[in-house]
Amino acid sequence: MNNTETVYTIDTVIEKIMEENKQYDLSKIVSAYECAAKAHASQLRSSGEPYITHPLAVSYILLDLGMDTDTICAGMLHDVVEDTDTTLEEIKKRFGQDVAMLVDGVTKLGKIPLYTKEEQQAENVRKILLAMSQDIRVIIIKLADRLHNMRTLQFRPADKQRATALETMNIYAPIAHRLGIRAIQDEIEDLSFRYLDPFAYSEIEQTLKIRSDERYAFIRSIEDQIRARFKELGAAEPQLSGRVKSVYGIYRKAFVNGKSMDEIYDIYAVRIVVDTVVNCYNALGIIHDMYNPLPNRFKDYIATPKANMYQSLHTTVIGSEGIPFEVQIRTVDMNYTAEYGIAAHWKYKEGIKKDKLENRLAWIRKIIEAQQESDDAEEIVRTIKSDLSPEDTFAFTPKGDIITLPAGATIIDFAYAIHSEVGNKMKGAKVDGKLVSLDYKIQTGEIVEILTSNDPNHGPNRAWLDIALTNEARSKIRSWFKKERREENIETGKAKLAHEFTRNSINVPEEDLADFLADDMKRHNCATLDDYYAAVGYGGIILDKILPRLKDLYTKRYGPAKPTSLPFIPKRSNTGIVVGGESNIEVKMAKCCDPLPGEDIIGFITKGHGVSVHRRDCRNYIEAMQKGEDTDRWVDVVWAESVTRNDDPIFKATIDIVAYGSLTLIADIATVTADMRVPVTNISTRVLKNGNTNILLTCSIAGAEQLRNLIVKLRKLTDVISADRIAK
Repeated sequence: MNNTETVYTIDTVIEKIMEENKQYDLSKIVSAYECAAKAHASQLRSSGEPYITHPLAVSYILLDLGMDTDTICAGMLHDVVEDTDTTLEEIKKRFGQDVAMLVDGVTKLGKIPLYTKEEQQAENVRKILLAMSQDIRVIIIKLADRLHNMRTLQFRPADKQRATALETMNIYAPIAHRLGIRAIQDEIEDLSFRYLDPFAYSEIEQTLKIRSDERYAFIRSIEDQIRARFKELGAAEPQLSGRVKSVYGIYRKAFVNGKSMDEIYDIYAVRIVVDTVVNCYNALGIIHDMYNPLPNRFKDYIATPKANMYQSLHTTVIGSEGIPFEVQIRTVDMNYTAEYGIAAHWKYKEGIKKDKLENRLAWIRKIIEAQQESDDAEEIVRTIKSDLSPEDTFAFTPKGDIITLPAGATIIDFAYAIHSEVGNKMKGAKVDGKLVSLDYKIQTGEIVEILTSNDPNHGPNRAWLDIALTNEARSKIRSWFKKERREENIETGKAKLAHEFTRNSINVPEEDLADFLADDMKRHNCATLDDYYAAVGYGGIILDKILPRLKDLYTKRYGPAKPTSLPFIPKRSNTGIVVGGESNIEVKMAKCCDPLPGEDIIGFITKGHGVSVHRRDCRNYIEAMQKGEDTDRWVDVVWAESVTRNDDPIFKATIDIVAYGSLTLIADIATVTADMRVPVTNISTRVLKNGNTNILLTCSIAGAEQLRNLIVKLRKLTDVISADRIAK
């Protein structure tokens, strides 16, 4: 690894400016340099070089991207407000509103008191996104800043190296991809990968070095063959260039997807640049005539551009050497955009029409809007990464509209990408004309039809939050529950909080609860306790994230938490069920397992309908525990010894009987139930393919013991082969 830093000077930058075929305000840039140099005069970088070499390097990178004068000035000044005594007002007076706004956009929030580094990171990213939505040049400066920091990361301590590399890979590389700035994306991914997995990086790098001369000779031979064929056909000679895939690009395809180097078909790529779109398709025909195309390896990003504006034709072919390689075909304008993304509009076209820019940056606003519903720092960073996924999926509505989603997105993500109301009213979906489940992962090219309900009370399911991939979809689901189910949210949130407080031995007197939670309520913009309960209920407040802070606060105020004593369990209840020591909470028996008195049971806090009681061997409870779904909504319940009401509780049980067909079978079963005084509420029969009879017998049962006795007697009947309880 190189332990020397490339040192940039103002002369280096001026020389670069003079090389550019573009008008710059050189005096303004030099003035910005002088201001930065004075402000950073006493500061050194970790390498020992004067700090001013960093803003000079950032400005040089911005010049390479073709950015305008104000952006270059902001690059020079991007650290002065954060790291020196220079104020934003001074920048504004001396260099104008635009430069000040750009500097402010990339200034970190280091002086704002936040609880954790993760929250500070999330706030920094949130501010960058907000600034991006106003002026995209903010993130281009930030990417140039991060690129130079990654180039000189070897001078930082090992723990800082890994933390910076991880943040770069999780946040800045996906943003560079989404903006289409391939030149920066590839380099920061490779640099990050070097620190995150040095062994794998070294292994791939060594593999690429072996016979590297042969690899580049192969690419040159392909270029010569293509050039000769174009000349033979009398076509205008295209621009040709070849490359070997980046180290991280190979890692992502080989190691992550479990492939060997020989199975990666686009390690080699040849780029063909022509003058018109028509000639792109003509060139494709020539290539397919020269080489054998691999099936299912053609992609038309000209007709269907990527979300980052990328356009090109991609095809993978095999030459006479038997080595597969990718061919990318595009126009000159497409090539500029492919390399520089959004920055290409400053470099080559001196800007872009505002309405087009608004459409191309709509994804930024979506991420910002989605974040308003969450205060969880880790979730914000995680969802930024997933929403900016380098791999996109393109699917179609029945009308032919293209919906772009991250790879792995589900039907729920698709519905909410169309419109909030489509998602909220969704009751099902079809993919290519076939019904699919809502957790179906959409593939590129599929036609997805969302089926909606006309019921005005229809809305999303809380379980969708665990299925949706995109932050946009989860945010819209939470927003619906926040607005439409306030009372349910308050009830759910209150129960969740009480459950977690009990589990963590936090026992705050009810009259002190508002004061105890005051700071946390303020952090989450909750004016009242009910607002706080509601936020917990709809998922805006994640209890797992706040409990460590609340436990610390409890210890400071009340001393170490003491394990709560076991709750008093009443012997009598008006429902037959005791929930957490309370005897009068509304309950209902779950139809999926029909629990009976005497069986081991568990309760689930439902959406506004009290507690649903399940058997502990219920498949729904077991699956929820295995998947870790809604674990905080399951509560301990027990059977009361008696019920304080006139009518006895009615419990249902269904018995699946298989028997030989006989004239007296139904009569024999009726005799057993009558003798035991067990009311039969429903009976259905059918003849099986083997000639036997299948009977489903539903009865009103007093408890588990009575059911066991009934099954024993049914099994003793002469014609009965088997009798077992089933869940409906």
